[in-house]
Amino acid sequence: MRRLNRDFRGMDRTTDVLSFPDGDEMPSDGFELEGAPFLGDVAVSLPQCRRQAEEQGVDPGEELLRLLVHGVLHLLGYDHIEPADRQRMVPRERRYRARCARLGLGPGLLRETRTP
Repeated sequence: MRRLNRDFRGMDRTTDVLSFPDGDEMPSDGFELEGAPFLGDVAVSLPQCRRQAEEQGVDPGEELLRLLVHGVLHLLGYDHIEPADRQRMVPRERRYRARCARLGLGPGLLRETRTP
């Protein structure tokens, strides 16, 4: 992740999530799942995800879901650098995370399985 962050963003440090938009503009008439355009890629650092989950006292799968929601919002054109942008992005991120929590998504997602 540090190399990706350095190569693509010019920041020589690790990060938890990076988004790489496809480059095509999003359709202005709304977003439909069926026939939806490819948005791009989201890269998540699982070691960083696990560290952050431990620091926050949450399940690593819950943190992974938080990072994925954050990354997808970036693919959809949201940002959080400027205060006005942050005011648009943060409430959406919270709403989607809450919806995922209500659906029981996240916890256990990174549960390690061992085979005999």
